[in-house]
Amino acid sequence: MYPDPYIRYLVHFHADRDYFECHEVLEEYWKSLPEKNAQRFWVGMIQLSVAMYHHRRGNAPGASKMLRSAIALLAAEPMKLKQAGLDDEQLIPQLTEYVETIEQNKPYASIILPISDPALLAACHARCREQGRQFGVPSNLADDYLCNKHSRRDRSEVIMERTARLLEKQQQRQNS
Repeated sequence: MYPDPYIRYLVHFHADRDYFECHEVLEEYWKSLPEKNAQRFWVGMIQLSVAMYHHRRGNAPGASKMLRSAIALLAAEPMKLKQAGLDDEQLIPQLTEYVETIEQNKPYASIILPISDPALLAACHARCREQGRQFGVPSNLADDYLCNKHSRRDRSEVIMERTARLLEKQQQRQNS
């Protein structure tokens, strides 16, 4: 019923708090959708994880800006929120309150998204069990890799793929 990348997103968001991976998983899924399906909902969820990543790293201005953008996108899609198994009446006020937390320079705190569909919640818990994780645990702020993944991860595959695409484009231009 729910796309696997979305369940993976929710598991990362609530179990290991790997917001960078949330962004990666959902962005890849979103980009794979036909243009007509590139809904604001997916972008809002991606921005939500980016905002949490920024706040945990101490980038309050970036977190606030990103979360405000996410709220605007998600609030405009109440039916999409319901279809995604989320409680739209709880989520938007929760995120709005969290923006205030950020703007008052309060420290990062892990949040639980209000999942209203018991089947979705059960799928997330089952995935956590399969992976030896626990749903709803707070973020490990001592994990430097988790908190700074954008600068610590191995990007060699990404660089090789980009280089291959660039060479392919150059060859196409030469052949035309």
